[in-house]
Amino acid sequence: MNFFANFPVADLERSKAFFTALGWSINEAVTDDNAACFILDDDLYLMALRRDYYASLGDGSKQVGDPATTSLVTFAFDFPTRADVDAFVAKAEAAGAKLGGTDDYGFMYQRQFDDPDGNHFAPFWTATDGTSAG
Repeated sequence: MNFFANFPVADLERSKAFFTALGWSINEAVTDDNAACFILDDDLYLMALRRDYYASLGDGSKQVGDPATTSLVTFAFDFPTRADVDAFVAKAEAAGAKLGGTDDYGFMYQRQFDDPDGNHFAPFWTATDGTSAG
């Protein structure tokens, strides 16, 4: 099964620059002037859509929220180590992300950031073997 998470952005070119700076490549087969598809992993994709195009999806009856002012969704995904989380967040900061807090529960370590549009991301590491080292 493929998974595509779609979200609205104000500036598609800015989003392309931001997400490719994180190390995600663009799937050109489903990228055009309305949307950019970023490959996170096999069968796992993020789709940044121009706000007007995003609004046209479905029956068009819902108002498109503004991630700069309203929390819409948090994109959370794991990394093998705490250091990998920190390295990824450093890339995001260098690309223009607004950094948020850090949660460290021993068995789980999570960082927060918003992309230039305000979409929220929460990369994390969690112990899978019962340890609290990362």
